[in-house]
Amino acid sequence: MEGDADRVKVLARLGDMLDSIEESKVTLIGDVMLDRFHHGYANNLDSTAPVPVLKIMRTEETPGAAAHIAMGLRSLGMQVSLHCCVGDDREGSTIVSKLAEHEIPTEGIHSVPNRNTLTKIRFYGSRESLLDESQILLQADRGPRDPLPEEVRKSVAEGAINEISESNAIVLSDYDKGVLDTETSLMLISIAKKAGLPVIVDPKLTGLDRSAGADVVLFENRGLNLLSRRQGSSDQSSTASNLISQYGWGALLVLRGTEGVTLYRDGEEPSHIPCLSPSAVQQIGLHDAAATALAAALGNGLSMVEAATLAAAACDCILAAEASREFVDKQTLRLWIDELSWQLRISDR
Repeated sequence: MEGDADRVKVLARLGDMLDSIEESKVTLIGDVMLDRFHHGYANNLDSTAPVPVLKIMRTEETPGAAAHIAMGLRSLGMQVSLHCCVGDDREGSTIVSKLAEHEIPTEGIHSVPNRNTLTKIRFYGSRESLLDESQILLQADRGPRDPLPEEVRKSVAEGAINEISESNAIVLSDYDKGVLDTETSLMLISIAKKAGLPVIVDPKLTGLDRSAGADVVLFENRGLNLLSRRQGSSDQSSTASNLISQYGWGALLVLRGTEGVTLYRDGEEPSHIPCLSPSAVQQIGLHDAAATALAAALGNGLSMVEAATLAAAACDCILAAEASREFVDKQTLRLWIDELSWQLRISDR
């Protein structure tokens, strides 16, 4: 099929890009968090409530949100300029030290006194000697209670602005925790556009005004469904078209989990890339993997369709990953691209 032949060519270009990615640099600004994973066995119920008692066997911690994207970009071989803030607590120190272990510069990370670092704690359990795969039992969030000081936000933004001229792409990762407000976001987008850099934004639905003018914006399927209902429409394509026109986006990439990804652009038919992961077991980190892939592809001069194809491949890798080991790395992504290319060649025989 002609479509398969075209996709094989796209995958070949993506493989070549991954093999020669070292010289490119991404400026990344946004909120960070610490993801903490407790794994264990839930063999019994509590004697005083109908809830499982988790016997914790191991605990893992990894930087999340913008820090997670930074780790993904660095694992692909790219240079990363990360600009964010943490609290002056153990969780903040853990984020900084783990990023340093991955050779990610930490000069752009501001430690804010008397502030809690956003921490997401997930508890995974299974029945001992009964189930091989665990499932999430509970998520607990701990985070800052006060707004981020204005002087900190300005300092973080200034650090990012100073790096734009030496970058190939810019990513805004917004979890609505204070680093990115509307004024800061629009200023960064404007400066990046004037410098000719692709801008990737992962916004909250409550902060879409902060993404105006971006080259590509990330959504989940349920987010687009929610906005469709708000607009009184059952047609996602119409909703996507309205959003692209309203906010001046170059494209909207919708992440659909086990159903793949869909690329929407103004005046064009939606382009859907199905999920080809052989075993989808979890979805934590899909947004970060997609943002990583988009920045890598667009920052190295590839087209939006090629960038969306790489994002779909990165999401496939995440869906098949073990919880707490979900950031995409170069070797895994490269092998999966080769596997996809081989599958397409076989299907064309």
